[in-house]
Amino acid sequence: QVQLVESGGGLAQPGGSLRLSCAASGFTFSLYAMSWARQAPGKGLEWVSGIYDDGSDTYYLDSVKGRFTISRDNAKNTVYLQMDSLKPEDTALYICAKGRTSSSGRFINEYDYWGQGTQVTVSS
Repeated sequence: QVQLVESGGGLAQPGGSLRLSCAASGFTFSLYAMSWARQAPGKGLEWVSGIYDDGSDTYYLDSVKGRFTISRDNAKNTVYLQMDSLKPEDTALYICAKGRTSSSGRFINEYDYWGQGTQVTVSS
């Protein structure tokens, strides 16, 4: 069965960095787009960043553009999110998602499997 396991979250200071990883199994990873979404306390799920199956295109929520970088290693069945210049408003549970197609986009309903998430807290 499809499994998505996130890691790399933790506590960071404002301006700091974290690198999240999502290890995927149970499907042919190289055929599907992947994304990261987040859920802050008391708020709904928010899509953050996505990447096509072959890594040829990436896209970002406006508020993280220039600070976050998504990448993938199809040989390792893993997708990453490098987060730099972190802000307190980035505090959330970060969740990895598998796309329904090779080029799934920015909408939550374009994704069919979700991980449990890894907590990111940005605070001094």
